[in-house]
Amino acid sequence: MSFTLALVGRPNVGKSTLFNRLVGKRLALVDDQPGVTRDLREGAARLGDLEFTVIDTAGLEEATDDSLQGRMRRLTERAVDMADACLFMLDARTGVTPTDEVFADILRRRSAHVIVAANKAESNASEAGVIEAYGLGLGDPIALSGEHGEGMGDLHAALAPLIEAADQGAEDTGPIVDLDVADDEEDQEADAGAAITDAKPLQVAVVGRPNAGKSTLINRILGEDRLLTGPEAGITRDAISLKIDWAGTPMRIFDTAGMRKKAKVQEKLEKLSVSDGLRAVKFAEVVVVLLDAAIPFEQQDLRIADLAEREGRAVVVAVNKWDVEEDRQGKLKALKDAFERLLPQLRGAPLVTVSARTGRGLDRLHAAILKAHDVWNRRVTTAHLNRWLEGMVAAHPPPAPQGKRIKLRYMTQAKTRPPGFVVMCSHPDKMPESYKRYLVNGLRADFDMPGTPIRLTLRGQGDKNPYKGRKKAGPSKLRKHLEGRRD
Repeated sequence: MSFTLALVGRPNVGKSTLFNRLVGKRLALVDDQPGVTRDLREGAARLGDLEFTVIDTAGLEEATDDSLQGRMRRLTERAVDMADACLFMLDARTGVTPTDEVFADILRRRSAHVIVAANKAESNASEAGVIEAYGLGLGDPIALSGEHGEGMGDLHAALAPLIEAADQGAEDTGPIVDLDVADDEEDQEADAGAAITDAKPLQVAVVGRPNAGKSTLINRILGEDRLLTGPEAGITRDAISLKIDWAGTPMRIFDTAGMRKKAKVQEKLEKLSVSDGLRAVKFAEVVVVLLDAAIPFEQQDLRIADLAEREGRAVVVAVNKWDVEEDRQGKLKALKDAFERLLPQLRGAPLVTVSARTGRGLDRLHAAILKAHDVWNRRVTTAHLNRWLEGMVAAHPPPAPQGKRIKLRYMTQAKTRPPGFVVMCSHPDKMPESYKRYLVNGLRADFDMPGTPIRLTLRGQGDKNPYKGRKKAGPSKLRKHLEGRRD
């Protein structure tokens, strides 16, 4: 089991900056505004020869009620309980504050191993703050700078014995296996389990407008309150990825910030949050567009679904808060009609009704995600495609612009994820969009590829004659050439 280090401290002490440095990439949002991080974010960290899991947490607040700050504090306390050690970060330029002293006492009681780090210690003005950190009674503080990478050697020296002790403890308490009595069936089960564990997880992004219930849905899938939720819109600020096993399917699910209309996104932080969500869509394989049953298919919902289609992702539309809907049959029919009318480019994509609050419909959502992923990876043989193309042309021949009939010669599938097809033809630039839609809709219907984006490219075969377009040599040039060879 990997050693886990939780980064804890007041808001704006530099936890996310250090987190990004340890994982070697910009995963967490960083801004001068305090309180940017709200959820727990895990990452695979490397520091010299040490490898461990690092958790970025929300800034510790003194609130203990059910307010947003109180819920954030409880989530951070949970990270403290689950981590093997805590890196208690202070702002060396500010020094130790009364709030730091309160949380030092909490960590003293709740964490077995606490390392004090005086961050932002790259300047001479921070020396006083480093000295003050000794007074917390949690051992010698480490002076470091997460932004500039200073003090990483001292952090390595503090972590190395803890990680070594944890690894040694795992070896000592490991199960004793009698190889002589292990039968073949047990070996096969172990191999199958290892194969499931090692399988590449399916990348799923959950996107939608603010307060559609994305974090609540993922918490219900996980079976625990792993993500911060509440009645406030826009709680989630950055894309949080969670690796889970959902009904036997390894997945990595991305919870994203709610996406509002571009004109309403004014603050820098919200722009960063939205761009983080867009990045999650680009890296996902399946995108779940979550709608609110009370106000489905608003303009922003359509934009989000269209974005996923343009990025070439498999799309599943899920309608949340179905448990409070009264006329379910009538509402479902209206939803399907609106889906067909407003998103023709996703015709046939799965439409699933769910309740993130009760968990109803999650089995249907799981099945829809797997089906959408299967269609997204579908491949059709060239021979089958060309027989199909002959039938399509016979049923509805392509147009003849300026009296010249466009000839469709052959077709092949060039790629999957999403399915991409190439048709070799004459005059590809004169093919109208309506005929391309005719072919794409035919592919969807005849090869059972509903909803998934399909890319169709038309190419001209050209003329392979290497002398085409070259000027003929005149008599004088030909004579000089022959005379030159005689000489």
